[in-house]
Amino acid sequence: MIAQESICFSIVSHGQGELVAALLADLLRLNVINPSHDEIVLTFNIPEDESFLNAFSSLPIRVLRNHQPKGFGANHNAAFKISCARIFAIVNPDVRLVDFETAPMLGILANRKVGLWAPRVISSDGKLEDSVRRFPTLLRFLRRVLLRQRNADYFAQSHPLVVDWVAGMFMALRRDTYSAIGGFDERYFMYLEDADLCKRLGKNNLQVVFDPRIYVVHDAQRASRRNWQHMRWHCRSAIRFLFEI
Repeated sequence: MIAQESICFSIVSHGQGELVAALLADLLRLNVINPSHDEIVLTFNIPEDESFLNAFSSLPIRVLRNHQPKGFGANHNAAFKISCARIFAIVNPDVRLVDFETAPMLGILANRKVGLWAPRVISSDGKLEDSVRRFPTLLRFLRRVLLRQRNADYFAQSHPLVVDWVAGMFMALRRDTYSAIGGFDERYFMYLEDADLCKRLGKNNLQVVFDPRIYVVHDAQRASRRNWQHMRWHCRSAIRFLFEI
């Protein structure tokens, strides 16, 4: 029964066609997608050359095109509305799947106490990323953003672990769970919408599970460090999360 669960992979491109093509190639190479019941929703957040899709005509891809750029949560909420699959997986375009299988994800999500599943994330140079975190406090936020202190909140594990929250580069939820909590809060344009989602899951007595048995590779950009607009978005999201406004 688990093997027959349908999966939707939601991917948003911000002019990142080359990265999206690499991710789609991974899904194709690893036979992750079953065209009979799985689906991919690809959102073009800004206009770009879509010709790379010609190489992936065998994949069940549905395309959304935004007239105006939307935030992370709004894009995935829109993708969810047109999807049909029972599992909704959010995947950043800069994620690569080297040796990925869906069985562990589906097995954990079959547990009704679990609200969200996420894999181990490593950087392109093989280092473990800080994708698994405790909920932000004002002190933790200041340390991370201003002092750039990025100490791991959880020690390395070899088995699935219940955690506070996971960063949104790859996460999967059951369709009924995503619908019940209303998806992402679109007041977060960028940053901490993943933490907010996980917090609301916890308030509904649903676990966030980090699964180190499966890994993905993430070419992190850390835009909030390099761009003052991203820094403003990050600070605005932090204020909303910390003070619940």
